[in-house]
Amino acid sequence: MEKIFELGEISCPSGTLVVIDGGHLGLWSGERSPSEIDPALLGADTPERAREVTGSVDFAVTGPDASAAARSFDRQPGMMLHDIPASGVADLRRMFENHCQVNALDAHLAAMPSREPHAHRAHRTAAEGGGGFLMFGVPVVAVGGVPRDRRLPVLATRSGDGQGWTEMAVRMSDAPAETSVPLGRIGVDWARVLFGDVDALSAWQHDEPVDGLADVAFWGTAAHAAATAFAAPELDEPGVHGWTDLTVPKAVEKALAVQSWAQEPGRRLMVDFRPHSHHWQIMRRLRASVHESGTLDLGPARVLCAMTACGDGYFPVMADLDARGGVVAVRVSFPGA
Repeated sequence: MEKIFELGEISCPSGTLVVIDGGHLGLWSGERSPSEIDPALLGADTPERAREVTGSVDFAVTGPDASAAARSFDRQPGMMLHDIPASGVADLRRMFENHCQVNALDAHLAAMPSREPHAHRAHRTAAEGGGGFLMFGVPVVAVGGVPRDRRLPVLATRSGDGQGWTEMAVRMSDAPAETSVPLGRIGVDWARVLFGDVDALSAWQHDEPVDGLADVAFWGTAAHAAATAFAAPELDEPGVHGWTDLTVPKAVEKALAVQSWAQEPGRRLMVDFRPHSHHWQIMRRLRASVHESGTLDLGPARVLCAMTACGDGYFPVMADLDARGGVVAVRVSFPGA
């Protein structure tokens, strides 16, 4: 027998909902070009790799057979190919031309004059009926037609004998679902899912503190010894010590000192630097929640982040539609949970 729990509520004043791994929002460009994202966040640790990232190109599939060509080429969802590294452009063009020749398709790749911002990708995808797109290779889903004028419950389902969630759903209506359509899948690397208004996400500060402050936390088998050495109080998490509400320079100083102390053999310790960003705020509420979910208000919108309870993976997203084609619910499934 299934059990249903309410994780919280969201609001979506733009009418476009984004479903994404909340841990990846540091890569979200909002209204900016993706080329403005720090290449180091993508693992570009040399000048050459950084140029590859910032010099990436977006392509549109064009021509009479564009839809069939994009679908059968099957490299990315939809009619766009995003974030193609500069060194891979020639190979991609060659592969696409060969694909079209072999399959007798009249289609071409047209390089876009500029990179498409992530918020624009979401708005366009929603306007085209909803679906998926890539953000630096990470699958994201966007859907339109979401009620703008009220809070929407986010529900999670658990099987009677299971410990994890089998599904999370944003409910837009109590109307019965007549059909269900696949929107795509989301890629999760941080074991969490965030449901958020597309415009609100443009204001998201993933790593920068909104109040100029930061916390330092540490835990592990050497935590008690470290707490004694640094006179660090216990925090409101079991087994976790550290400091809260420090200025960023002071927090960096303490984090580096504890990390240096932990380099000695036998001192097993995890040290976490936690700037008071939007990500920190919502994760703090999530950790304090019995269902590992938390909400955060960003302007007129409210977003919700919840742990998957089954780790990472690629998870399918469906839209339930009523008899008129209106969105009744958007569901993320966790197969095997």
